Amino acid sequence: MKNDEVIQRDVEAAIGWEPILNIAEIGVTSTDSIVTLTGVVDSYLKKTKAEDAARKVAGVKAVVEKIEVKFINPNERTDNEIAREVLDSLKSNWEVPYQRIKVKVEDGWVTLEGDVEWNFQKEAIKNAVRNLEGVKVLTNDIRVQPKTTDEIEEGTIEQALQRNWSMANQDVSVSILNNNVTLNGTVNSYFQKEEAERIAWKAPGVWTVKNELVIDFKD
Repeated sequence: MKNDEVIQRDVEAAIGWEPILNIAEIGVTSTDSIVTLTGVVDSYLKKTKAEDAARKVAGVKAVVEKIEVKFINPNERTDNEIAREVLDSLKSNWEVPYQRIKVKVEDGWVTLEGDVEWNFQKEAIKNAVRNLEGVKVLTNDIRVQPKTTDEIEEGTIEQALQRNWSMANQDVSVSILNNNVTLNGTVNSYFQKEEAERIAWKAPGVWTVKNELVIDFKD
């Protein structure tokens, strides 16, 4: 297994490999394979890119993200301008049922509320907003509330996991209670943990997914 020193160097290299990121702006530490990111950047996009880069590094079990967003542009956007751009971005995305979304903006902090039928819609809403200029923090309080009340079969999700090339032969078990899915077991990477959750969310009728998978990194 990688030690924390190697993980720290690899995360720093991954962040430095991203064209829009400057590793001098971002501090990286690793303790027991848990990576903490600190520093100050001038856009929410850089904040999320740094976190995404760290998560994809082999050996990383979790990422604690403490990066602040502070704009250096003297013509900082007002909350009204940000709110209008958020609404326009939601309306222009065909995956987003924007009529069901409420938007609140306070000092660059955007909060999204409402309900959708599928998790991919919740993710599309987040992606439509998080990279907009002027957004400092994004809170996605969108709830997934499917129309269907059909019973979900554990076997169908387990089969979907085994069909995926990255999840084949992984030790993942699925349990379901009242349309709430829990994933247990062991995977080899942070990517696989996230991929398992993404696959589980695709099952019709899922309300929540509780991801309790443990990462056991192996060389």
